[in-house]
Amino acid sequence: MNRLSQETSPYLLQHAHNPVDWYPWGDEALQKARAEDKPILVSIGYAACHWCHVMERESFENEETAAFMNRHFVNIKIDREERPDLDHIYMEAVQAITGSGGWPLNVFLTPEAKPFYGGTYFPPRAIYNRPSWRDVLKAITDSFREKRQEIEQQAQSLTSHVATTGSFGVGERASHPDEGIFNKGTLRQIYESLMAMADRQEGGFGRAPKFPQTFSIQFLLHYYYFTKEEAALQQACLSLEKMIRGGIYDQLGGGFARYSTDEKWLVPHFEKMLYDNALLVIVLSEAYQLTRKEVYGEVIRQTMEFIQRELSDGNGGFYSALDADSEGEEGRYYVWDKAEIDSVLGEDAPAFNDFYGVTPEGNWEGKNILTRPGSLLPEDPRLEKARLRLLEHRERRVHPALDDKILLGWNVLMNIACCKAYGALGEEQYKAWAVQNMNFIFQHLKGKELYFFYHSYKSGQAKFPAFLDDYAGLAAALIQLQEITGEADYLIKAKEVMEFTIQNFTEEETGFFFFSHRDQRDLIVRKKEIYDGATPSGNSLMAFNLAYMSIIFNETAWRERAIRMAASLSRPVTLYPGSFGIWATLYQAFTYNIPEIVLTGRQPENTRKELLRQFIPYRVFQSASVNNPLFPLLSERSVKDFPQIFLCKEYTCQLPVNEVTALIRLLENVQKFSP
Repeated sequence: MNRLSQETSPYLLQHAHNPVDWYPWGDEALQKARAEDKPILVSIGYAACHWCHVMERESFENEETAAFMNRHFVNIKIDREERPDLDHIYMEAVQAITGSGGWPLNVFLTPEAKPFYGGTYFPPRAIYNRPSWRDVLKAITDSFREKRQEIEQQAQSLTSHVATTGSFGVGERASHPDEGIFNKGTLRQIYESLMAMADRQEGGFGRAPKFPQTFSIQFLLHYYYFTKEEAALQQACLSLEKMIRGGIYDQLGGGFARYSTDEKWLVPHFEKMLYDNALLVIVLSEAYQLTRKEVYGEVIRQTMEFIQRELSDGNGGFYSALDADSEGEEGRYYVWDKAEIDSVLGEDAPAFNDFYGVTPEGNWEGKNILTRPGSLLPEDPRLEKARLRLLEHRERRVHPALDDKILLGWNVLMNIACCKAYGALGEEQYKAWAVQNMNFIFQHLKGKELYFFYHSYKSGQAKFPAFLDDYAGLAAALIQLQEITGEADYLIKAKEVMEFTIQNFTEEETGFFFFSHRDQRDLIVRKKEIYDGATPSGNSLMAFNLAYMSIIFNETAWRERAIRMAASLSRPVTLYPGSFGIWATLYQAFTYNIPEIVLTGRQPENTRKELLRQFIPYRVFQSASVNNPLFPLLSERSVKDFPQIFLCKEYTCQLPVNEVTALIRLLENVQKFSP
């Protein structure tokens, strides 16, 4: 047992029995490196990481290799999901060294924690132009002893590089959008840049490996709403439906794997992450609102069932991930022999096998990954019963390992997904899950200071100060909760979360936000994260929050800040919208303006539910059964026994209508005559 045995992270605990003398990141390890003048080896991964497991088996469990590491290095293990700030810093360094990145991430630092060399997976023996792990360790040891000055210079150069990467030229306050950044021409450029990367045959964007890229799909749905460009809707729907057909979607249990290793979405990397499924539920909910395609509703329901069944702690919290591996094999839990299916399903097997593409020879390494090669929706009523029987049979297999830590940033994305699914489908349990989850967050992840939150929770312990993504996502989730419940208190909490974030994360020179709190002391640099990667960047979410809340509380400075942030990124957003998807969607909001919708009435619930079913991409929505002077949109607003819906702009409202269909006509007219 090493020092990791005292940690709560499932990933760190996986390495607690290694003969390597692992330390968690902290003062003890850093002071030891300085006192003994030893290089630091930082190895970063996460519990569901397949190649992390491989390198552990091959190298970190090897007694001889571990002895060499213990003799020459201070060895630190980091869970990238617990410490994304450290992961960002050292990933940037390795990408600068090698031109690529990934996990496991192995990076070598000076005793002052500055990176000078690194890579990802290293095999136990040299192969495919990769040096062996032992060769790398020996070379680093020799260089640290014999070429110390060069190493120090390299470390300083890399540290300077890391401090500036990711800003995309953001160094000055942005020009005002009156210069013409937010217009239909810019949106057309973004659209064409995105479609240039689109796979018109198999959906998605770019080549294998293929990630869902939900932000790009969302942009296309919004672009279609505003422009009626059919190709935008077709590509968005093609992408979703190809994923639904493919092996990236768990045809039995619901939920999506992290990405596909091929262009046709057949063979997934089988790990399932909470954030991917949250983001896919969000975009599927919008696609359902827009198209009313039944298959989207089915997939939302099955994915939400998967989340509740396998990633819920039962008290409102959502776990992080399921491993790709079980019984030492990637995907073993999810693939099938035809003979096993025939045995379980009996006379129902032929119909099931036909619908899900099951053959004797299989479609992957002699096994069957279930897909939907024909119809998108089953027409035979026996198929649903067969699916549930086979799912019950699969439950008896050895399950993939569960990463049961609860992360604030990922939970709030799932909270938003619950709100969106409730809006689209109207199922009350989704609203209940969102409320319960927010109660869990405030009970277990909130610190003692006013709106100081923690990033991670496990085994009754909250750890690590929350990061920008956590706070930005929390405010966004509180906004969505207010929309589906009508509870104004959620907006008060969102405002306090935002004000804390502005006070403690702002970079004064640019108006953007740092990733880490201003008082955090264990980082070599304090970084900004601008681009939207696997999850939305905290900066793009904050821009969304600022724009929305500026209307709620009549804080014009917040709107101006959001506009400046977005405007300063016009070049990368226009040229690389796949990496700036949330920003690109925000550009549409600023171009077409943000409608303000107010619903009043003694009992507004049914009308609110009907309104939430509508696809209105970006709007401020408040509903109330009483007058509320705290909010400009609700102040001095008449409340009748019957529902009244007001469409407003800059707090000036048209005459109220009583039906949602009438509101939709008003919105269409506003859009039709917009400049």
